[in-house]
Amino acid sequence: MECSNECPVARAHAVLGGKWTTLIFRDLLGGTRRYSELMRSLEGISPRMLAERLKMLEGEGLITRTVFPTVPLTTEYALTDLGRSMGPVIAAMASFGQALQRHAL
Repeated sequence: MECSNECPVARAHAVLGGKWTTLIFRDLLGGTRRYSELMRSLEGISPRMLAERLKMLEGEGLITRTVFPTVPLTTEYALTDLGRSMGPVIAAMASFGQALQRHAL
């Protein structure tokens, strides 16, 4: 099968294929999260990388960003309806990951 620029799999991979992206979805599928909560959950991610990924996902219409005028500012992220549609994909990845773990035993 040839994969052109119009290929839906290639388009999805362009958005979701980056390191950390699926883990951000995993966390946000549990509900709205503050930036600091995401930083703690994604052990090893740099603040710059998290900010870049969140900005990209917001630009793709997959998450929303809400800033509250507190000191310091509080920023919360949540999935849009389109972002929530990733739920079955993340669930399938979790199931596959469990199968890989069982196979490694």
